[in-house]
Amino acid sequence: MSTEEQEIPILKLVTNDGENFDVPRDVIRLSTTINKMLEVLGLDNGTNDPIPVHNVSGPIMKKVLEWCTYHKDDSPSTDDLNNREKGTNDISSWDVEFLKVDQATLFDLITAADYLEIEGLLDVACITVANMIKGRSTEELRRIFNIDNDFTPEEEEELRKESALFEH
Repeated sequence: MSTEEQEIPILKLVTNDGENFDVPRDVIRLSTTINKMLEVLGLDNGTNDPIPVHNVSGPIMKKVLEWCTYHKDDSPSTDDLNNREKGTNDISSWDVEFLKVDQATLFDLITAADYLEIEGLLDVACITVANMIKGRSTEELRRIFNIDNDFTPEEEEELRKESALFEH
């Protein structure tokens, strides 16, 4: 191992189900939540104390860290990137493959990315969901997301009439 690699601090993360992860600081730097916590506590170079990650399970943290490891050398977001309109095709082929997971895992990844403030992961995961719903009918969306139709036929007809006013 090179001297540079040996100097990278290792953080210990503990998930809500008690799973422990030793994570190089340069991998988890994509998490604004972890960065802010370390900064506020004056631990910018890391700590030997475990850092609890209450809202993330072990299996999801493993996926999050896989994503962060792959993207650890990505440049941070700039105002230009933040101000551009994000399209539903703005996902790398690696991210597309990474996000080919079951629906529950995808939503857990979104929750974890939001909690950890990992903007890039949150963006690509949300774009993936947007792609899932784009062009789908109401019935298809109900089936995809297991949503029961609790409208009466009369209520549905009234909603169709109201929404037709806004389509033109």
